[in-house]
Amino acid sequence: MADRILIGTRKGSFIAENGSGAFRLRLAGHAGTCVNYLAADPETGTIWAALGFGHWGAKLSRSTDGGQTWADASQVKYPPGARYLAPPDPDEEIEGEPTRYTIRDATLLKLWVLAFGPGGRVYVGTIPGGLFVSEDGGESFELNRPLWNHESRGGDLFTGEGLGKTDWFGTPASEGGEFAAGIHSIEVDPRNPNRILVAVSTAGVIETTDGGKTWRGRNEGMTNDYSPDQNAEWGHDPHSIQMCKANPDHVWQQNHCGVFYSSDGAATWKKVSAPEQGVHFGFPVAVDEKDGRTAWVVPGISDQRRMAIGGGLFVARTTDGGATWQQLRKGLPQENAYDVVYRHALAVKGDRVVFGSTTGNLYLSEDRGETWQTLANNLPPIYSVRFG
Repeated sequence: MADRILIGTRKGSFIAENGSGAFRLRLAGHAGTCVNYLAADPETGTIWAALGFGHWGAKLSRSTDGGQTWADASQVKYPPGARYLAPPDPDEEIEGEPTRYTIRDATLLKLWVLAFGPGGRVYVGTIPGGLFVSEDGGESFELNRPLWNHESRGGDLFTGEGLGKTDWFGTPASEGGEFAAGIHSIEVDPRNPNRILVAVSTAGVIETTDGGKTWRGRNEGMTNDYSPDQNAEWGHDPHSIQMCKANPDHVWQQNHCGVFYSSDGAATWKKVSAPEQGVHFGFPVAVDEKDGRTAWVVPGISDQRRMAIGGGLFVARTTDGGATWQQLRKGLPQENAYDVVYRHALAVKGDRVVFGSTTGNLYLSEDRGETWQTLANNLPPIYSVRFG
């Protein structure tokens, strides 16, 4: 529904609804609570919120009446015996010495992303890297063990000590700052709901074509600029991925190391950054629903300098698979702009493009990014923006 925008922020869930030609914003729930992700199941209409309470932990909340009232959903919990291999934090590694891995008991550190499949199926991606699935509309959730036990992350630690090595490294994005891997993107193929792509910080992109029974890496063509082996199979840091709904063979990725595009279902990737135009580092990517060669990103300077480039905020758009890019600035602040846009805070629906920033600004374009209007200033830091 392009006339409703769902906004997850550091201090609550907001909904902007279009009435009489103008969007009106309201605080819909979870006042004062961190909302990492807010989205609606397109089949059932239920709005789901992934909450982070800090001291009280992570919880799911849902609304069946358009965000007027909310109720706790069944909670995501790691099963007894779930463990994972953890590499040392980056500042603890000693150059020249073998990497020392630690086996940790899995506890829920963050609910990071939600996705939906047919029949009320709900997916949840977490830190420390668990994919949870509900087959009953969110009444119960189960950890996908084939992915959890995948050889890339150290094998089966439920029944033994595993392989003794992991290629899943960490992200500091958990609620408490613990360094652990996390699933932040889940893309379900609308042609075949048994085909799912997930993206992991930090590991890469992984695919199943049999509903989660088996998984394989999909990282060919990706480069890792900060690794001794830039073309390694694993260890990549995708910030977000998105399929084209009408043609899911077209997949886009904003990565720590640039923008990547695939036209063969993520079997191979091509780097399509344009650093001379400021298109390289960033967090979100959004893909046109019909044209898989058209995508939008909101660039930042770098991981160390998370702000708009040169003090002027712009959105970059390509219509030819990344061969060329346009900077779209009209209506956006061009001086003293220090916004950065997180991985879930950019969305496209039809001709409408919307994004929100960590400085609490919410911007909307009704003409595919050509011109922009401000929907809100002074919101809490915005973590997710979705049409719904």
